[in-house]
Amino acid sequence: MAHQPRRIITGHDAEGKSVVVIDAPPTPFGAYWMTDTTPVDNTRPGDAGLQVRKLEPPPGGSIFRFAAIPPEDPKVSREERERQTAKMFAQMDAAHCRADTSRHPGMHKTRTIDYIVLLAGEVTLLLDKGEVDLKPFDVVVQRGTNHAWVNKGKEPALIAAVLIDAQDA
Repeated sequence: MAHQPRRIITGHDAEGKSVVVIDAPPTPFGAYWMTDTTPVDNTRPGDAGLQVRKLEPPPGGSIFRFAAIPPEDPKVSREERERQTAKMFAQMDAAHCRADTSRHPGMHKTRTIDYIVLLAGEVTLLLDKGEVDLKPFDVVVQRGTNHAWVNKGKEPALIAAVLIDAQDA
């Protein structure tokens, strides 16, 4: 593989601000993260993907999704980007996830642990303190931290994400 994948694990510093706590290659067993509880009902009928209407999973649940992150248009003002982003989060019943957007209008914090793989393009992960430029196959374990995804390139970026309900960080 030409590009060595990275594990970017987020957490909180002593002030409760979102930060990167690990930026390293995968473990020897190819593991990126582990949790030790989650009962899932595998007998549930129907297409559960059609039931996803929100950003966050239901209590005790999870969501697996792909998301395209379009390039930011430098011609769009911060005020307009704020308006567009607020509308998008409201449509996903996630206005409450937008806590501190002073760094970027897309900043948000979910009550989840997220496993995210950048599949195509390049994207920057913004945190309260710092940022990480990601390349395809980099992995982020997002642990309930305030963050935004910013595409500074010219092509859309594609991520795969698993969001799992979690306790507040």
